[in-house]
Amino acid sequence: MVTLNVRPQLLDALSALRERVAAARFPLPLAGAPRARANRDELLAQLDDYLVPRLKEPEAPLLAVVGGSTGAGKSTLVNSLVGRRVSEAGVLRPTTRTPVLVCHPEDQHWFSGMRVLPDLTRVWVPHQDAGEDLLLPGEDPSRVLRIQTVDTLPPGLAVLDAPDIDSLVADNRVLAAELLCAADIWIMVTTAARYADAVPWHLLRTAKEYDVTLVTVLDRVPHQVISEVSRQYGALLTKAGLGDVPRFTVPELPESAWGAGLLPATAVASLRTWLIHHAQDPTARHQVMARTAHGVLNSLKSRMPELASAAAAQYAAALRLTAAVDAAYDSEYARLRARLQNGAVLAGDALKRWRAFPLDCTAGELLDALVESLATLLLCAVTAADERVDDAWRREPAAAAPGLVDRAPSQESAEHRIGMAVRRWRRELEEYAEDEVRHLDRSVVPDPEVIAALVATALLGGRRARSTGEQLAQRIGPHGALRLRDLGGRLLAEHLDRVIHVERERRLAPLDGLDVHAEPQAELIAALSVLQKER
Repeated sequence: MVTLNVRPQLLDALSALRERVAAARFPLPLAGAPRARANRDELLAQLDDYLVPRLKEPEAPLLAVVGGSTGAGKSTLVNSLVGRRVSEAGVLRPTTRTPVLVCHPEDQHWFSGMRVLPDLTRVWVPHQDAGEDLLLPGEDPSRVLRIQTVDTLPPGLAVLDAPDIDSLVADNRVLAAELLCAADIWIMVTTAARYADAVPWHLLRTAKEYDVTLVTVLDRVPHQVISEVSRQYGALLTKAGLGDVPRFTVPELPESAWGAGLLPATAVASLRTWLIHHAQDPTARHQVMARTAHGVLNSLKSRMPELASAAAAQYAAALRLTAAVDAAYDSEYARLRARLQNGAVLAGDALKRWRAFPLDCTAGELLDALVESLATLLLCAVTAADERVDDAWRREPAAAAPGLVDRAPSQESAEHRIGMAVRRWRRELEEYAEDEVRHLDRSVVPDPEVIAALVATALLGGRRARSTGEQLAQRIGPHGALRLRDLGGRLLAEHLDRVIHVERERRLAPLDGLDVHAEPQAELIAALSVLQKER
């Protein structure tokens, strides 16, 4: 017999694992990301809605969730099991929009709180006809759980009628899967006409994978073919490794028609007897809980590494995107430094101003031209780096993530930031020049703006400004000229580094905002390892 050994340390390890799963993110659109997100959400639903509350409170009633395809007769089956019309059945598809949980009045406290399915709003229906609408105006029926008490169900057993697992409404499909994750017992309902459909079999295989306590109901089987259809269905179950699953057959009856009413008690007597036995017999009840709980726990051995692998793929993709940005900016920055050394700034209007200085051009005009030329050169480098990033990211599927598509800053904003940085460098250079001139021991001191213009030209002009050093030495002395060029050069390097760093970080900011890190992979595996040890 499978037994449950629930210790506080196990619950602590399970809670830690749950937090690691909840923290895992898969924002980059990689091939396995949708599956990873679905697996994470499904696992969280099983942990929050079933495993943790069941291990904490094993004395809570067994919850049997009735699921199946559209038109399989789930609501009619639930009504017939209860012996009262509690869930609406009808011709309109999908019929079950709001899930209905039915339990004995003594068990209402187990479900009126947030012990299971905490994300669903409770609507308590002690003596309400199923056809009446109890939703508040504007309330989303897909996120409401209707709870109804009946004395025809024994204490210790609750039955939940879930939406169609193949509903045309996406929210219904999601909710149906979420409700199944909260079940001690999965009751899968199909019909004689649809027992080979893909959707029910997907859920059956999932139930087998998780080793949950599973029951199947073959509904609406014509009397003439009941033996043959039952045999074929049984053969399919056996082939799928589900031959030992309890199987019940409900014949097609006049009451089976849409909304016609309850089935005769004899039609569902065997299923009802099976459910009541497993809810009331201590041994059978324990076996049901232990099997489903251990099935979820055992499934973690494969599901957690899958999540960890998907997290690692996300981080690897983020590293590739980051490396593309780093490579592009590093390359363009090296090219920029080479161009500066070759005097690329002293060209065009700046070169014209330099040749006219000081007779037909003031120091301020020369500085203006140099600053404008330097800003243009920097903007060209940043633009070229962004173009290289765009080209590299076009080859990366991960770059199609929302928020990365329109990620690059506009040229206008980059131009503004670069212009401010270059003008700040000019002001600081002028302050250095003023400080140097202030300490000169001469009766006639040169204009600080002229000194700043000569230093800027020397730093940015390359070979074209070879004579600048001599002019500086004549005005402030050789030691002052050397000192000022060193200070200005370091200041220029700092500002260039800062500009490239800022633009690189702005390009990476949307990717950083996706919060893709290396830690989730190791944390998921570590949490699983701790849980396995505690088991």
